[in-house]
Amino acid sequence: MKVCAARSWLHPLLLSLWTGVGLILRFTYLTDKPLWTDEFSTIVFGLGNSFQTIPLDQNLTLEQLLQPLQPNPQAGIGAVIHHLLTESNHPPLYFVLTHLWLMLFPSPDGWVSVWGVRSLSALFGVASIPAAFGLGHFAFRSLVVGQIAAALMAVSPFGIYLAQEARHYTLPILWIIASLTCLIAAARTIRDRTPLAFGICIAWVLVNVLGIATHYFVILTLMAEAIVITAIGLIQSWQEQGRWYPSSHWWRLWAVAGGTIAGGVSWLPFLPDLQGSPLTQWIQRDGRSGLEWLDPIAHIIASCVSMIYLLPIQAVSQGVAIASGIVLIFLILWTIPKLIWGWSVQCQNRDRRLSIMVLSSVVLSAICLFVVSTYVLDRDLTIAFRYHFVYFPAVIILIGAALASSWEKIPKPSNSASSSARLSWLYTGGKKTVLAIGLLSLIGGLTVISNLGYQKTHRPDVVVQAIQQEAAENLAQGLEENILVAIAHQTHGQTGRLMGIAWQMRHDQTHSSTDLVPNPQFLLVHLSEHPQSPIKTLRRSLNRAPRPLALWLVNFQDAPDDSLDMLLNRQKCSPETHPESVDGYRYRLYRCK
Repeated sequence: MKVCAARSWLHPLLLSLWTGVGLILRFTYLTDKPLWTDEFSTIVFGLGNSFQTIPLDQNLTLEQLLQPLQPNPQAGIGAVIHHLLTESNHPPLYFVLTHLWLMLFPSPDGWVSVWGVRSLSALFGVASIPAAFGLGHFAFRSLVVGQIAAALMAVSPFGIYLAQEARHYTLPILWIIASLTCLIAAARTIRDRTPLAFGICIAWVLVNVLGIATHYFVILTLMAEAIVITAIGLIQSWQEQGRWYPSSHWWRLWAVAGGTIAGGVSWLPFLPDLQGSPLTQWIQRDGRSGLEWLDPIAHIIASCVSMIYLLPIQAVSQGVAIASGIVLIFLILWTIPKLIWGWSVQCQNRDRRLSIMVLSSVVLSAICLFVVSTYVLDRDLTIAFRYHFVYFPAVIILIGAALASSWEKIPKPSNSASSSARLSWLYTGGKKTVLAIGLLSLIGGLTVISNLGYQKTHRPDVVVQAIQQEAAENLAQGLEENILVAIAHQTHGQTGRLMGIAWQMRHDQTHSSTDLVPNPQFLLVHLSEHPQSPIKTLRRSLNRAPRPLALWLVNFQDAPDDSLDMLLNRQKCSPETHPESVDGYRYRLYRCK
């Protein structure tokens, strides 16, 4: 009895341990990394504010530019939905939850709490750990698979990266895990020719619709699930010589599909014309040549690898980055045989074989959808690693199942004709191997929170560092300059980029005794259909600006070069530095006398 009692506490204790580790990893240094454009969208819309209140084509103070980051007691859920509908291309659920969540965090200094806005995503990321345990346990009827899946989810570099973003990625992961659980249940009923439980049908439709209401890319997961269900149906039809369609167990599955489509259509009013939207132009990729055709494949491989492994590939030292890349390649080559052997062993069990086939088919189908979007539709979804969340949970469960074969010491089949026997030469597993992979994955998680991997997509902190360095050198020489930071503007994406610079300046002023950039000015130079419009705007601003002036031009590569050079010469603005580039920014300093 004592042994049984001890075992009954073992798995809850282990799951609590993985959840605690995952919580620590996701909340460590949560506010240290700079806010970037997409996170500003979450904040502004989550507060019920609008980007359109920020004036274009006129000089702004730091407070004027950052005004939408101040909580507005008058803005309610209706304002959140209205501004999303008119200014953005995302469904409203996560932003409404952010609005409600931020009410718990007072703002004594008048500004939004960065910890508050990021902590919601982090908490959903923590919740994905026990959710992964539940899916692993249900899919493979194995507590060991559930525990390994939960542990991998806790330390996954990709999972930690998503959790530390103030964005709507970790909540959809929870919906996807729930949807995959229903998919496994449905696959079993198809195999056994029994109807899917009515409660599961209702739950499946609900989580699918909530997933679409959180992020439209959940549709890719649902399409992958539909492909899997269709494939199972075709196989069953072939086995039954085309007599599968009258089977009663299919009616409820069709009802689930119909309910999901009907519920998904209800969110179409929030879906603008994405084909020609300026907010989505950055994913349009055409005119590839040479090795550029292989870039999307490399992105897919890299995203999958980072779901379990990551090393300091973004370290300051180039040597460390190169060495990390080489080690990662060896880790992949070392791990793949173990996973193949583990899956082949799991396939010896009837239920586990079905789960392996279903989850692996979901992953492959989702990747195929990415490939079709990229190469056929010229919409490169692979370029943003965060979009691969649509099949991330399935990858974690599959890896957990493969490693469980080593941990559980499943005996190798004696039948030499079996697939696992033919692959027995790959076996180099055991508990030590599982622990080693878990430890290496933890190192990847530490790499993310140390900002040596999965750095923010945009780096306003680097731009601010350059501005502060120039200002410090001038002060050392007894010179004081006015500072104007101008950015070419098309959508609120560029507004967010400029906000990132201003917010970082404010952060540095708050945490430093020396104000190196006093009273900076900011300018959103809107790019209209008339090519000379940004030149006219910049001319008006420079005519009114006090001298001497340090003019920082950001992302002006789309402005006409000849007209821009002529204007700067007339304004006695000479280039002081060469153009510099960092993620999200291309900037250059001009000094105007």
